[in-house]
Amino acid sequence: MIDCDPRTLTVTSAALLLACVTPLVAQQLPSAEIERHANAQAPQAVELFREYLRIPNDAHFPDDLRPVIDWLTVELQQRGFRTEELETGRVPLLLAERTFPEADRTLLVYLQADGQPVDTARWHQASPYEPVLRERGADGEWHDIPWDRLSDDWDPEWRIFARSTADSKGQNVQFLGALSAMDAAGVTPNFNVKVIVDSEEELGSPNLPAAVERYRDRLAADMLVIFDGPRHPTNQPTLTFGARGIATITLTVYGPRVPQHSGHYGNWAPNPALRLAQILASMKDEFGRVTVPGFYDGIVLDEATRSVLARVPDDEAAIRQQLGIAETDSVGTTLQEARQYPSLNVRGMASGWVGEQRRTIVPAFATAEIDVRLVKESDPDHLLGLIRRHIEGLGYYVIDHEPTDAERQSRPRIATFTSNVSYAAYRTEIDSDIGRWLTNAMVHLFGEEPIKIRTSGGSIPISPFVATLGAPAVTVPTVNPDNNQHSPNENLRLGNFVEGIQVMLAILQQPMP
Repeated sequence: MIDCDPRTLTVTSAALLLACVTPLVAQQLPSAEIERHANAQAPQAVELFREYLRIPNDAHFPDDLRPVIDWLTVELQQRGFRTEELETGRVPLLLAERTFPEADRTLLVYLQADGQPVDTARWHQASPYEPVLRERGADGEWHDIPWDRLSDDWDPEWRIFARSTADSKGQNVQFLGALSAMDAAGVTPNFNVKVIVDSEEELGSPNLPAAVERYRDRLAADMLVIFDGPRHPTNQPTLTFGARGIATITLTVYGPRVPQHSGHYGNWAPNPALRLAQILASMKDEFGRVTVPGFYDGIVLDEATRSVLARVPDDEAAIRQQLGIAETDSVGTTLQEARQYPSLNVRGMASGWVGEQRRTIVPAFATAEIDVRLVKESDPDHLLGLIRRHIEGLGYYVIDHEPTDAERQSRPRIATFTSNVSYAAYRTEIDSDIGRWLTNAMVHLFGEEPIKIRTSGGSIPISPFVATLGAPAVTVPTVNPDNNQHSPNENLRLGNFVEGIQVMLAILQQPMP
């Protein structure tokens, strides 16, 4: 041990003096200490989580987000952060910053605070905003258990059910817990930390790109880490180095001005539902590959890329069984390869009435909602243009409004086509500074490398940060993959909740290169 007592220190070596004055900034906690400090925060973090989950956060209702932002502001300020709100014209972004002695680099952390809407009739609890603790019984069903059982020996397989447990209030509270554990352990990062909280992610973050451009100086950072999304289906530690972007299309085809009796007009008035089905069917072949000319142009998977994809341990037979499907589409030869290509997905259709409201009519219109997942190599406006021209090639007069009477009389086939590009794709090289830094933190904690995914299937609004700030970005997912995000009965596995605090503490105490 170095003797740093100034009364006895006689050696003038610069290295020795530096060792005496440098705090824990260059040191690392042993993995067992990371676990101990993170686990010590778990009980308080669970209580904090329960409190936070009770705050509604559907971004379709901006007023609901005000309490969410206020709650996070208080919690971050209590952990030494300066906070400010960045106005966007709708729901503000919350920016928080904490600086550390001797730090000359900056980490930007992206957190999401809003959640999907709720259909209370499909939740197995009184309110999706009142968290419930459950364990799986011998019958395979989930059963409520009292919260005070957490004071005993808790089971990591227990789950907390509520809206936004996994997407993404859980990550918010895991990060708060990691900050508290960091301070309790006396760790001082060798980098400053900024946090940006997006409260419109589930709406496609429509105001984010302009805000990032407007506030680029205040958001400036060297690296960007996103705490969001589920781990690999094996639930092993995971790093994700990219995400597909997303664009959306609303396509409407028209029949008679109002629904007509199918007996009187069924062989005479064109049926828009059938015509819409024909358009959609023309866009893909029987193997699920998009047939729109040029849709996959520019996508080349070389041997090095295929090798990276092959190292992801997907059990595709188990995934098919979980999804309840016997075969898959043939875009790429594996699930990971499929994610490297842009996709065209019909996410919903509507025409006429079904079920108890069914009627014997020729519908007046048929509408399809389509999402196009984007990859880094594809230009979103170009893809949307290809799809529009494909529809025109089928003989349709394509417009961006509901047809007028004059258009109805002069055009036999009319389709309304409106589209929106939410954000582009991004991808960071796996063998990059941020990739190696995060890998080292995971290896330090777990003793082995994490699963490394080149591109996630989902979309997150990170490309504006990468394009504007020039900061490389990597996602660190921490929640269980079977969490029902976006669906009723969303949940977070208790073991993942606690381990997520460990992972974030491991990153905060990992010296940034």
